[in-house]
Amino acid sequence: MKQEEVPQDKGNLSNNNMKELVYALDEKGNYTTALSTGWEPKTIALTNSIEDINERVAFAKSQVENNEASPIVYFMEVNRMDIGILASYVGMWQWRVKRHFKPRVFAGLSDKIVNKYATAFDLSIEDLKNFKTK
Repeated sequence: MKQEEVPQDKGNLSNNNMKELVYALDEKGNYTTALSTGWEPKTIALTNSIEDINERVAFAKSQVENNEASPIVYFMEVNRMDIGILASYVGMWQWRVKRHFKPRVFAGLSDKIVNKYATAFDLSIEDLKNFKTK
């Protein structure tokens, strides 16, 4: 798009008087940078994505509170991780991480293993074991 066509819609950034740096074409057809306050389709997509994440976090929290899942599930969602990412952070196979989602299995984990999860979530072992949210 051309520099003068860079969208200036009301977006998530405009609330804080911030602007996003985007690439655009100048009058000679060369790429240059321009500032944008937002673009409505992008704002809608981001809002929908954040709502989806919030729903997943709430569902994970209810699973932990109902003893259907371990706190790992909740903190994985809060930190916007999936099993693959979490497994790479804690240095374990995905199937093993998924097994730790079971409350009974989680309760039997050693402090050494729980510490790997706590470190990945930037929590203390106690906060993870006792399901204390930030």
